[in-house]
Amino acid sequence: MKKTHDILVETRAALPALTASKERKNTALEKIAERLISEQEDILAANRADVEASRGRYGEVMIDRLTLTPERIAGMAQGVREVAALPDPEGKVLRRVERPNGMVIEKTSVPLGVVAIIYESRPNVTSDAAVLALKSGNAVILRGGREAFRSNAAIVRAIHLGLEDAGLPAALVGFVEDTDHASADELMQAVGLIDLLIPRGGAGLIRRCTENAKVPCIRTGTGICHIYVDASADLDRALDIIENAKASRPSVCNAEEVLLVHRDIAEEFLPRLRKRLTEERAAKGLVPVELRLDTRAAGIIPGVPAGEKDFDTEFLDYILAVAVVDSTDAAIAHIAAHSTGHSEAILTQDEESAAKFTAQVDAAAVYVNVSTRFTDGGEFGLGCEMGISTQKLHARGPMGLEELNSYKYIVRGSGQIR
Repeated sequence: MKKTHDILVETRAALPALTASKERKNTALEKIAERLISEQEDILAANRADVEASRGRYGEVMIDRLTLTPERIAGMAQGVREVAALPDPEGKVLRRVERPNGMVIEKTSVPLGVVAIIYESRPNVTSDAAVLALKSGNAVILRGGREAFRSNAAIVRAIHLGLEDAGLPAALVGFVEDTDHASADELMQAVGLIDLLIPRGGAGLIRRCTENAKVPCIRTGTGICHIYVDASADLDRALDIIENAKASRPSVCNAEEVLLVHRDIAEEFLPRLRKRLTEERAAKGLVPVELRLDTRAAGIIPGVPAGEKDFDTEFLDYILAVAVVDSTDAAIAHIAAHSTGHSEAILTQDEESAAKFTAQVDAAAVYVNVSTRFTDGGEFGLGCEMGISTQKLHARGPMGLEELNSYKYIVRGSGQIR
């Protein structure tokens, strides 16, 4: 097993090859997409071994996060091609100023350098992170979890083959082979070798990185996402949106975890909600959603009494915390107290309520009459994403190509002195 430090040094040393070969970036991405398909059988075999090793240790929702299929690999390759088709941010002039003395100042987009990402479970992140980094002019260090190690290693082999097919060094995509905590700690301390660290996983991982990292770090991922059903909401539409947000893929960070319902419609809406999410789903052979109810909601429908931490938990499962609130202001206050700043939604036909909600709710994405499940790089037109930042500097929301660039000022003159 190669030492993590050696991988960092090799990736840093390979970076100039990418800077000198800007025109080859899209070629490399196309070759990577081709290799993901041509190496599909090896990737699927590795993934089957990971899945089998994980059964009994993880629930079915987490197994779904881990599982690859030919369709999901085809989607990964398509995502690579979509990134290749996007405008290249590297070298873009963001602002141009000509001073009275004739000096020209251009604020110009430049890559960050070496970007490292620590992530869990989902092997598609391996290709997403690699191609976003390469397209934006960065080298990348990938450190996945042990549950997906075989899958990630097989995907990285395909990526390395694609890079070599395009005449670029495989070391531009470094893969950390050590999945112990020590390797993650080493990335956090790698001053001079890593320019940005992105933790993409559970709250524990993100907390460790933000508390211990000596390199710049972006907090991502944890999503306690709320949907508030206002008194004026279209209730039929609300049921569709809530079921999609909670149950279409509950293991992802943009899934709904908390439902807030205005008191004026609670008596009518909550029984319909329970029927839709429990009885009707069970009748269709789908997993029913467990409702964890605050005192007011429990006075209207049966369910599990909400525990002390249920409104502060990212369940990543078929579980939904439900509360009744008195007003839009009360919903906004509840969200402010419990949100992780990821994605929040209001369902309403009242423009004043929608305006208040969008102005006062502090989150990376705020929705009006839309499922929170759209907070995603592909859905936002970014091809895919490096992660979803829940902080405000320097990136917020789905991180695509532009968020993987910084800028510098290039100043041109003809002998001006001050």
